[in-house]
Amino acid sequence: MSRYKRYERYKDSGVEWIGEIPEHWGVKPLKRVFKIINGGTPSSSEESYWNGEIVWVTPNDLSKLTEACIVDSERKITQDGLHNCSARIVPKGSIVISTRAPIGYVAIAGVPLCTNQGCKSLVAINKVNPKYFYYWMHSISFYLNVLGQGTTFIELSNSSLSMVELLTPSINEQKAIANFLDQKTAGIDGLIADKEKLIELLQEKRQAIITEAVTKGLNQNVKMKDSGIEWIGEIPEHWRLSKIKYESLINNKTLSESTDDDYEIEYIDISSVTSIGGINDVQSLNFKDAPSRARRILSKGDTIVSTVRTYLKAIAFIENTQSNLICSTGFAVLTPLSKVVPKYLFYLMRSEKYVNEIVRRSVGVSYPAVNASDIGDLECALPDRDEQMYIVEYLDNFTMQINQLVNDIQLQIQKLKEYRQSLISEAVTGKIDVREFGSISEVI
Repeated sequence: MSRYKRYERYKDSGVEWIGEIPEHWGVKPLKRVFKIINGGTPSSSEESYWNGEIVWVTPNDLSKLTEACIVDSERKITQDGLHNCSARIVPKGSIVISTRAPIGYVAIAGVPLCTNQGCKSLVAINKVNPKYFYYWMHSISFYLNVLGQGTTFIELSNSSLSMVELLTPSINEQKAIANFLDQKTAGIDGLIADKEKLIELLQEKRQAIITEAVTKGLNQNVKMKDSGIEWIGEIPEHWRLSKIKYESLINNKTLSESTDDDYEIEYIDISSVTSIGGINDVQSLNFKDAPSRARRILSKGDTIVSTVRTYLKAIAFIENTQSNLICSTGFAVLTPLSKVVPKYLFYLMRSEKYVNEIVRRSVGVSYPAVNASDIGDLECALPDRDEQMYIVEYLDNFTMQINQLVNDIQLQIQKLKEYRQSLISEAVTGKIDVREFGSISEVI
């Protein structure tokens, strides 16, 4: 932050985690600046309380915000619902903060609204700049979480929140700081959005190249023929048609129910599989502590394909050689036979055509699923092993380059987010003097 000057004189704030503040700034407990208004929830069994016109904010609503103000909610309540619960309407400009599950989401009320009991609203006692205190509460989310208490769930109480220290520069300085941060964070957010879009485009390119390679091959001049399968389309003339169940074993090995209770397994669930087919968060568990669905035994070279919530595209390749690797019965485990290169089968199942076909064959709305036999019935067009290996080598090299680019961009995004958070903290605590920038635009 060396590019920004500091105030001329500072004093000790008297608050250890805040440190020094500008000499003319004050420190007040929150209860002297805001009234705390609790939320509430009407009875869910009374239909007349719901689907009204009153915005009723929950922590989930706050978690989805991409801007400072909140003007709508997923669910709304009626006047009857409001009168029959502890929720109260707070005015536009109030600050809404989640105080449980989790603590620290914050927004400014863009319309009069109320909240459920997972949120509290801060209504200013005297005139303040809401955006300044929005940034202040945003900057101290770490501290608010420290103050949370509870056993069943962690919650920030009224008494703890009321004693949170606030810095109180003049209203003009509050406005200048808020304007400065609006300008700067908008620029940073724009850079982040551009980089996220670039990641999205790279991932789309990766998916398109994988699909093209495993359904058309790499030779653009090869003679094609109609596969006879509508969703596959044309394939190279020399490729053979088959079905997945003829080219791989499916769910070949299962962990016995008589397994020793103390047998340690490395468990892969659907949530362990990343959007690009990687595996994270493998759990080490004793058999007795593992969920009943932890039964599929995995071997090196297997491909696992999610048969539940198929829209998540949880498809991964097993490169690990350990003998105690187990996955959920929510996966179909494909063990390729001799005519199929293991990694080729993975790329085939990851291709857009196969992902879409699996989703299409799924049954159910909120929890779509397919049977392992449905996956086994999928048609496939295959080149010989030598061509498969050539395609795998090409895709390995290509996806490695794409993944590296994505990782580099994600690191840039993380640094931008850290800079954004640091800038907010430095400005709202007076570590930098931004008064002269408060009403002008500046290039980041």
